[in-house]
Amino acid sequence: MRFVIQRVSKASVKVEERQIGAIEKGFLVFIGVCQEDTKEIADKMIKKLIGLRIFEDEQRKTNLALSDVGGSLLLISQFTLYADCRKGNRPSFIQAGAPDMAKALYEYIIDECKKQIETVEQGEFGADMKVELLNDGPFTILVDSQEL
Repeated sequence: MRFVIQRVSKASVKVEERQIGAIEKGFLVFIGVCQEDTKEIADKMIKKLIGLRIFEDEQRKTNLALSDVGGSLLLISQFTLYADCRKGNRPSFIQAGAPDMAKALYEYIIDECKKQIETVEQGEFGADMKVELLNDGPFTILVDSQEL
């Protein structure tokens, strides 16, 4: 499982010109699921996401977590995080999780995050989405379950 986490001042997602999710200060998280992923792996990733201390404290040190600053989450499924570009110029997505399994894990992640964070918005699994964001920093982190 891979999370691309962007610290944002604001972010939103649209499907067919209709806004379906928006947040102010928080994390925009692109979520990639691979075939080997499980709920146990998702739980580890969620724990890392929620505990990630990348907001500045009074001394301007990145020392505060999402809950410390009253931050929100915007969670977007993105199978392209498992693009394999090693051969040729057309990426392969063989490593990405099958749609039914990936959707179930994406929804599980959303539900678990809602238990811990007050505002959790989401994209639409499998849809053509337009995502807008104002990256704060910029601050972007890749968390890969293979490296936890």
